[in-house]
Amino acid sequence: MDDEDSEVKTRITQRPVRPQAPPGGGECLVLIHPPGANLGRRYPLDRPFVTIGRDTENDIVLDRDSVSRRHARLALANGQRVVVDLGSTNGTYVNDQQVQEHVLCTGDQIKIGNTILKFLSGQDAEQAYHEEIYRMTIMDGLTGVYNKRYFMESLERELGRSKRYNRTLSLIMFDIDHFKDVNDTYGHLAGDHVLKELAQLVRGRTRSEEIVARYGGEEFAILVPETGQQGAVQLAEHLRSLVESHRFVFENETIPMTISLGVATSGGHEWDSTTFIKHADSALYSAKRSGRNCVCAELVTGTFDTID
Repeated sequence: MDDEDSEVKTRITQRPVRPQAPPGGGECLVLIHPPGANLGRRYPLDRPFVTIGRDTENDIVLDRDSVSRRHARLALANGQRVVVDLGSTNGTYVNDQQVQEHVLCTGDQIKIGNTILKFLSGQDAEQAYHEEIYRMTIMDGLTGVYNKRYFMESLERELGRSKRYNRTLSLIMFDIDHFKDVNDTYGHLAGDHVLKELAQLVRGRTRSEEIVARYGGEEFAILVPETGQQGAVQLAEHLRSLVESHRFVFENETIPMTISLGVATSGGHEWDSTTFIKHADSALYSAKRSGRNCVCAELVTGTFDTID
């Protein structure tokens, strides 16, 4: 047999390049809202494609009515993790902005329905995860202000401090007027948006030493150290006016918003945290009975000098 007849022809073809998952499972999502048994759960992103939705066939299953059956996909593209909306009913949001396709950075918050997941990546993802778990023990996942647990601890601490150093302490309690109407008219996703924007608006107008916390539902608390009744009422009135004039917008819908506020000021050694909150709440309900969108104050007398 000649060489010509025995020639073996070889064709070399290149296989299509498929994205590869990062080594060591360096990316993950952490569930930071809503509170519940799964709060803090970590979802490793150890595959090139990860789907999120209500259907059990998804890689990450979020069994909530506000989540579509196939809601979103997280895919690797050119070494970056990209979130893609899959035509969901309620949309996919990254850092409160609705997206169709978005390249994620570590720390980004992804909102799927009323569920919020934080994206963590990089060499320090493990450390960032543990830091996020700690953060969830003191912060409210939706609004980004302190939670009730941290507020109660701070109140006990500040009450002790005010007694030791003979300082006044004020507490402002407020909630959103007719918040149920917001949810009924615009939907619960709009309600979540309003809660978060309101909390950040208030936090941006308070001092670093003042504790702003979500006390529960649509009710918030502000702990104001070394401030007497007059100063606390001035702050409360400023916040009331600020919220009333602010334009809350969700999906091109303007949502009118007002708040009612109650102020209590304590300097007496006999008052504990429960009693102090009761007085502030009483002032808050007086504001509601007075027609809402106003400030009412109740002075709890004691032996302390007032510092404004």
